[in-house]
Amino acid sequence: MIKTLTAAAALAVGLSAPASAFDVSAMSDAEREAFRAEVRAYLLDNPEVIFEAVDVAEKRKAEAEAAGDDQLLTDNATQIFEDGYSWVGGNPDGDITVVEFMDYRCGYCRKAHDEVAELISSDGNIKFIVKEFPILGEASMISTRFALAVRLVAGDEAYKSAYDTLITMTSDMSEPVLRRLADTLGLDADAVLARMDDPEIERQISETRALAQNLKINGTPTFVMGTELVRGYVPLDTMEQIVAKERSEG
Repeated sequence: MIKTLTAAAALAVGLSAPASAFDVSAMSDAEREAFRAEVRAYLLDNPEVIFEAVDVAEKRKAEAEAAGDDQLLTDNATQIFEDGYSWVGGNPDGDITVVEFMDYRCGYCRKAHDEVAELISSDGNIKFIVKEFPILGEASMISTRFALAVRLVAGDEAYKSAYDTLITMTSDMSEPVLRRLADTLGLDADAVLARMDDPEIERQISETRALAQNLKINGTPTFVMGTELVRGYVPLDTMEQIVAKERSEG
């Protein structure tokens, strides 16, 4: 914050004087000291200028970050939307695609889960893609391997059931727990557990990690909503606003 205020103060001074008005580097020590005193006095008399400059600086920063994200999405569009292995739900022919990078042990992913489901259900025209991105330790990795193994063994519907269940679980992901979960889902536990170290699962996890690195994603949840990269949790009403904005600009 101090750096932002310092930069903003400099910006305020720069915005308030013509570029050719003076050359600070050409000033004598006494002139520089007098100039600094004048700047300080001006800012003390007009503190609102600092906050105005902060707003300008933050807006410029946000615009630069958004432009950078736009380029990242363009450069990685095929891997984001058509990787050939990520689970696809919602309306596969929807006019807006929402992609979520998620971790089963992420509290905000759990918070977002029901809201994302509500968004997809109430809208009816959203294609939803899940990117398994386990970054929160061993339990996250085991959960992801289990979910992906379920899909290899039993298909997309079984995967969706596993996905919806795992996101609510807080217990250790021990073998007995996984066997009970497989049984609850009506699956062959031996077959699922045997596939958890399948090279295909390793490939999918590695490729998603590489994609996340390319997109400069280091936390979950992270969403791609149409053409917008949304870093972090956002509530349902904000998701709806983003989707509406994407449609209006599409």
